[in-house]
Amino acid sequence: MPQDSERIANFLKDYFADRKQAEPFIPGQTPVPVSGKVVSQLDMQCMIEAVLDGHWTEGRFAKEFEQKLAEFIRVRFCSIVNSGSSANLLALTALTSFRIPEERRLNRGDEVITVAAGFPTTINPIIQNGLVPVFVDVELGTYNASLASIAEAVSRRTKAVFLAHTLGNPLEAQALRTFCDERGLWLVEDNCDALGTKHLGAITGAFGHLSTCSFYPAHHITMGEGGAVLTDDPLLHKIVRSLRDWGRDCSCATGADNVCGKRFTQQHGDLPYGYDHKYVYSELGYNMKVTDMQAALGVAQLERLPAFIRKRRENFSYLHTLFRDLYDAFIFPEWSMHSQPSWFGYPLTIRDTTGFTRGELLKFLESKKIGTRLLFAGNVTNQPYFKNYDFRWRSVGKTEGRHIVLPNTDTVMNNTFWIGVYPGLTLEMLAYVGKSFKEFLASR
Repeated sequence: MPQDSERIANFLKDYFADRKQAEPFIPGQTPVPVSGKVVSQLDMQCMIEAVLDGHWTEGRFAKEFEQKLAEFIRVRFCSIVNSGSSANLLALTALTSFRIPEERRLNRGDEVITVAAGFPTTINPIIQNGLVPVFVDVELGTYNASLASIAEAVSRRTKAVFLAHTLGNPLEAQALRTFCDERGLWLVEDNCDALGTKHLGAITGAFGHLSTCSFYPAHHITMGEGGAVLTDDPLLHKIVRSLRDWGRDCSCATGADNVCGKRFTQQHGDLPYGYDHKYVYSELGYNMKVTDMQAALGVAQLERLPAFIRKRRENFSYLHTLFRDLYDAFIFPEWSMHSQPSWFGYPLTIRDTTGFTRGELLKFLESKKIGTRLLFAGNVTNQPYFKNYDFRWRSVGKTEGRHIVLPNTDTVMNNTFWIGVYPGLTLEMLAYVGKSFKEFLASR
């Protein structure tokens, strides 16, 4: 294997050397993407090694990635899965397991506090498990829910809080965890947009009873597709692992048999005594594993994660300085003095007094080849799918029909968008972005 690795490395070195040099940036012609992957020789080398191993389903690279990511976030357990959305589904579903004591278990009809201004797959697992989403408003600038709004939403049916760190900007995570522990609530921390963010000196993803990551190409590191569920709780880890692996009761790693020595000598439910433990299912599970090729890419990307985080922060700071004269037009991002965000994007909200619409600005930026994105679902209760299903939900705001009136969330839906800060963007590109914004505003 060392000789194979050396030959692969030499081939890739020549391959990358022979590749055409990066094209010069031409303002107005070269796209300025909002996100993207940054791939190196090491990424290719690890993936090729995984292919040549011939194992292909999760193997040595998956084990290495799980260990290294858990060490980075400083939690005990990590399970990699096929997407961040799957990670969210597994994390919340784990709390419905019959292995959890009844007084803590999430049962149908129990309430989970979340926000409507988020990504749908933070909200959908609540609905899919027969639970009741309780929507709270967000603050403009941080785009996160305040602890006061969360406290207001708690009822006797509340069992959990499930929130994301919006665009890498952390919640008051330590205070929220303390709040949840004092009330016997579960905290599920959606860390998909915030890998590497720090709050009070700790990495986000370590505050929740469960946390999730995403490794889609737009995110801080990529596996192409992929995600992870992390926890310090051995029981929750066991449940997540079972749910991810078809719901099986056996905890042997892929390709391993009879590690416990009791494969054919146990009684399981009403099955015949000695039924093969590899085919005993204790959870209503799925197959949400990754391939070892994906994990190999993740291992290589983790090596460069600190550099990616640093570049994201530098790009964000550059834009923040560049836009300082535009305060009359936009609400700028805000973050806690106790936090060091690992930014996913740079969010802006157009003020009502500007005299132009978001659509007009985004079309102008599109004509300049500058990528933009909205803040995900806006107000998810206005989304088409939300009106196609009959399920319960609750809000601390007023309701009009099936629409929840959450003032800041509705402002996000109408006026908020974000632009890129990912490591593939150069300062030349960002300077062009700033110039284009000022060009648009000068024309109004």
